[in-house]
Amino acid sequence: MLTELIVIFVVLFIGSFIQGASGFGFGLFAMSFLPFLFSVKDSTLLVMALALVTCLTIFLKVYSRINIRRLALLLGAAVAGRFGAYFVLHNFGEMDELKKVLGIVLIGMVFFILFQKNPDTEKRRENPAVPISMGALGGFIGGVFVVGGPFFVFYFLMVCKDKYEYTANIQAVFLVTGLTTLLMHGFSGDIHMNLLLYFVIGVLSVIIGSRLGMKWFKHLSQHHIKRFAGLIVTLAALNLIFFA
Repeated sequence: MLTELIVIFVVLFIGSFIQGASGFGFGLFAMSFLPFLFSVKDSTLLVMALALVTCLTIFLKVYSRINIRRLALLLGAAVAGRFGAYFVLHNFGEMDELKKVLGIVLIGMVFFILFQKNPDTEKRRENPAVPISMGALGGFIGGVFVVGGPFFVFYFLMVCKDKYEYTANIQAVFLVTGLTTLLMHGFSGDIHMNLLLYFVIGVLSVIIGSRLGMKWFKHLSQHHIKRFAGLIVTLAALNLIFFA
């Protein structure tokens, strides 16, 4: 039991450090390891609850840089995607096969981040189909596997003027969508006492990790943030595909 708690603490600490340094990555890293200990459903709900702590810690430092115009469409689509994700996770979240699906999804995130060209035309920046599609995909995948962040990262890196506006907007999306998912599963009885125990244990690790990660954030360019995020997704995907 003690060894399991230490492993959980370390995984959550590293994931929250990555979140603080890059703007996302907590779910990607944690979900590459926790499904070895829990079902996908329990892993998702635990990581999502702790991700809210991580997001709030970061959000309180940068909330003044939110750009509502850039945020509104994507956030609405992301919340809609979470409703669809709820039905998948609630009904199939205990199945072991879902862990392999998670691995495939992570591999998809790798290709999305590493091989997607940076759109630089003003026409595409202003096309409402972009935030709607990115938001819906990120919301759905994030609601099932907590790894929808790359879709949000791609969009906000494209439209935000600087890294502080980028991280403020992305943390706002994570906060709202995370609360939406947890409320739906809470009312359905999917959150049990063991998850609450692990949540309490994990709070300290994610607060410390995210604060340390934020110190690194000051020294990273948006280009380095994207490369760093791609590396983390790659490691997470390979781990789950070959060792789950």
